[in-house]
Amino acid sequence: MPQTDLGGLSNSADVNDLRSLCIDLAVSAASKAAEGRAQRAQLETETKSSLTDLVTEFDRAAENFIRERLSSQRPQDGIVGEEGLDVPNTSGLTWIIDPIDGTTNFVFGLPAWGCSVAVTQGNTILAGAVHLPVLRETYSAASGRGASINGTELISSQSTSLQTALVATGFAYNSQRRSQQGALVAKLLPQVRDIRRSGSAAYDLCCVAAGRVDAYYEHGLSIWDIAAGVLIAREAGATVEFTPESAVTDITLVASATPIFKSLRSVVIEE
Repeated sequence: MPQTDLGGLSNSADVNDLRSLCIDLAVSAASKAAEGRAQRAQLETETKSSLTDLVTEFDRAAENFIRERLSSQRPQDGIVGEEGLDVPNTSGLTWIIDPIDGTTNFVFGLPAWGCSVAVTQGNTILAGAVHLPVLRETYSAASGRGASINGTELISSQSTSLQTALVATGFAYNSQRRSQQGALVAKLLPQVRDIRRSGSAAYDLCCVAAGRVDAYYEHGLSIWDIAAGVLIAREAGATVEFTPESAVTDITLVASATPIFKSLRSVVIEE
């Protein structure tokens, strides 16, 4: 998705207002999920694309909560959500929702999970937010207005050496693709400082934005995994590329400190 031409924003809300709404929706939905999770020792789960691809009642409840809020406050906007929402827009704006990114972490009681909310105009990301309730962190960005964590400006890593870079990645649910991804990690590992795997693409992109890792790459992503995080990382100064730009699923993404981007991309992307 290219950077935004702010002059092309046809809706009455400006990007700062959209950013505020992204934050409100992400914080509210994730907080409700966290409250529900705290009351359950164990969760009932269902599976989607594979036996390891989990979904819970809280994923669906969080998505429905956001849908209801948007239907009330911005009824002409479209919505695309991980759990099946697909509402066309009449305003030119579409909201991209991942109600719980990192559902496996959520189920197993690990902290790296949260709600990701972004709003787009065509292929352009206007604003986004990711809230991680266990970590008490809220990341947000608006196009051309920078990125922040809990209101403090974010500045990404400016690492100049791939050899000393800390690189995050993730793995798909499909076993054949996981095997290929494992082989790629084995190829990359001797060329970098180390590898990290959080279990949440949204959080990994936020870690790039915060300079907690120097880079993140992954194959087989969906647009709801990355939409908010892409903008947050870009607005913090990182270079981010994902392809195909118009795709909803099966997306390949590389995000890193700008000086090492080409070197990393040449290793992890096969042309």
